[in-house]
Order: sequence, then C-alpha cells, then structure tokens
Amino acid sequence: MEQFNSDEVSYLDDKSIRATKNDSDFSDSDFEDDFETKKMETDTSAQEARNGKDIQGIQWEGFKYTRDEFRETRLIQYENFVNILTPSSREKLDKEHRKVEKGKNFYEFQFNTRLVTSTIVHFQLELRNLVWATSKHDVYLMQNYSLMHWSSLLQRGKEVVNVARSVTPTQKLPGLFSEPLSRVQVSSMAVKENLILLGGFNGELLCKCVNQPGVAFCTRLSTEDNAITNTVDIYRSPSGSLRLITANNDCKIRVFDAQSFTRVSEFAFDWSVNNTSVNPDGKLLAVLGDSTECLISDSHSGKVISSLKGHKDYSFASAWHPNGLILATGNQDTTCRLWDIRNPSESFAVLKGNMGAIRGLKFTPEGRFLAMAEPADFVHIFDTQSGFLQSQEIDLFGEIAGISFSPDTEALYVGVADRTYGSLMEYKRRKDNHYMDSFF
Repeated sequence: MEQFNSDEVSYLDDKSIRATKNDSDFSDSDFEDDFETKKMETDTSAQEARNGKDIQGIQWEGFKYTRDEFRETRLIQYENFVNILTPSSREKLDKEHRKVEKGKNFYEFQFNTRLVTSTIVHFQLELRNLVWATSKHDVYLMQNYSLMHWSSLLQRGKEVVNVARSVTPTQKLPGLFSEPLSRVQVSSMAVKENLILLGGFNGELLCKCVNQPGVAFCTRLSTEDNAITNTVDIYRSPSGSLRLITANNDCKIRVFDAQSFTRVSEFAFDWSVNNTSVNPDGKLLAVLGDSTECLISDSHSGKVISSLKGHKDYSFASAWHPNGLILATGNQDTTCRLWDIRNPSESFAVLKGNMGAIRGLKFTPEGRFLAMAEPADFVHIFDTQSGFLQSQEIDLFGEIAGISFSPDTEALYVGVADRTYGSLMEYKRRKDNHYMDSFF
C-alpha cells in the first residue's frame, strides 16, 4: 500500500472550484498572532449556519458549481474501492437493504472549527477511528503527527503528544519489551479509562495516561513489512481487569494488561484483522478483516464460537449494542449488517450507505442511536427504537477521520480530513429525544 498523506488531497481543490485561501498558508506564528482573526474566518457556529453560512465555511458563491450540483457530481464520480464485490452481489444488496425513513434531526449542528484539523495516514486506510470524545466538551483527534485535545468550552486546541519526535517510554518495568519510537504515523486510537492508546502504520503501539506527562509504554508489535495496527481498544475483562487490545495486518490480535503492559494473550487468524471489538461483559470478541465472514471468538481462549455470514467483501468496522445482544458490522460492500448473536445464522437488518464502505460504527452508551460513517461525505444516525427504520443524514464534503459520541450522549463529533477544509464538527443532541430503552 502506498503511503499517502491526506493533507495532499482536497476534494474541493480542483481549479474550477478552488477556494481563495488554504489553511496551509498559516504558519505556527500566524496561529499564535492571529488566532481570533483565523477563528472568525474558519469557524462556523450554529447561529451562523441558521443564517445561511455553510457549516464547513465553504464559500459556494465563489465556485463554478452550487453545493447541490457538486453533491450530485460527487455521488456519480466517487469510486468505492472493493476487493471481491461482484456486480451480481451488488444487485442482491440493492434488494436486501432496509428501506429507511430519512430526514430526522436527532443531533443538531453546533459548531465547526478548522483551528484543529483531522487527518488520516492514508486515503485508503480502512479504519477511521481517529476521533474520541471523553465528555461533551472534550475530544481527542489526530492532526498529522500530533495528538490534539480540543475543548469546545474554550474553543481551543492543545497538543498532547507529538509522535514525529522520538518518544521514549517513561515506565521501566522488569522483563517488559519497550523501545523508543519516532515518526509514528498513527493509524488507530482509543481514549478510555484515563488512558490514551495509539496504534501505528508500521505496527507500533503507544500508551499514555491522560493526566500524566510523557508516554508510559511504547513498542513495535511486529517487524513484518505490512503490520499496520488497524484497531486499538481499552476494555474490562470479566474479572474487572483493565485490558488493551490490538488488531494488526499480520493476522493477529494481541491483548495486554493495562497496568503492567505485559502480553496476556495472542490469537492468530487466517487473514489480516482489520477490526476487533469486545462485547460489554468482556467475554466475546468480534473479529473482522480480509474476509466476508465476521467471527465471534471467546476473549479468553480466542476459540471461534460462531461465524456471521452475509457480507460480500472485506469488513472494517464493528460495534456492540450496550445490551450485548446486537452487533453491527461495516463492510466494503457499502453496508452495515445487524446481528442478534442469539441467532447468528443471518443478519436481521442491512443498512446501506450512499457512496462507500462503512468504516465507522458507534452506538450511543445507552443504545438509542447508531452512527454509521462512510469513508467520505456521509454520516448516518439510526434510531434503534424505531427498529433502525428512521435516520438522520449528515452531509459534508471530505474524508471522514472518525466519529464519536460523548459518554453522556449529548454530543457527536465528526472529524473531516481534507487539505483545505479539514476540521472538527460538533453536533448536539436535541432536547426532545429522551433516553429510552432499546427495542430488544
């Protein structure tokens, strides 16, 4: 896979529609000296959006095309990368997916800022989980080699870790293999339980405590040429122990103890593992990758318990409903399938995107909504209470670096990776949507 910095690409940078000013024109000194001016030029508030300003700050009046015309062109010209999806399989999917009532407004646009900009390592990188909210006001995102913290209260961004420079682990534990790393291209991240976990394009793993300086632990998981750390996550085992889990292109899942950073277990599979997620009680793993199957494995032994069949291409995302019974899986065939693991023989629903692979899936912590992100331009929010039959569609322009609900479900953050219009978008939950139990 060719390494390709997302900063080199802008869907809105064609000569026929080019904007007059590029964010890259601003140096670090400009950022410090002219913060308020840039903020006025690049940020969009909810009030400004209601008054007609484009939510991304795109000045369509200066372009050759209107927004609607450009959207129509994008839908026609966008090429979704596939590995094994056939035309006949695509036709079957078109008949199989659920007819959904769109146009709902579960989350309202709140703010868009380009003072921090989301980036991705590679424009074809499968996983897009580089945005994590730890509260409705605090969110972490990758901006090139910097892990940034954005405060929506202060409307300020702050660098937390810079992995372009050499990173030396602060903890020296007996028998623990840890090594300095530098120029880590972050491909995956998770921020939970007061820990920040970063995975790298060349098989790296870094762990940092949120409130402590330095990186506690860092190592290279594999020396293979194509060992991208596709997924990292933090979870509680059935015993209550805090665990770190990684999934890599070298076909392995690795589990570490979060206190000692020792490896607890390692599971090997027949294909590259693009994504893994742990169910709420910590007993089951969803394992997805370069296969049409999704495996359900025992988290302790790695033994495969069942195989979920129905997708037509490779899978890249998964999410467990908080009730532990529903699993959502995202695939390059442009669909998300929903499975009741009590009856794994077939999916009970198929949700379809507009343009591309489903590369991001997140349930709200109480299970009311499911957010589904395509690689670019669209985030869909489904109401589980309606049986996933009602949805909201967030329409934007640019690669999507990640999506994250806040733990209290009050906010949804969307990272947009684009050379000119890269940004962080914030949506807030409408007050008339109350917490309700799942329909299951």
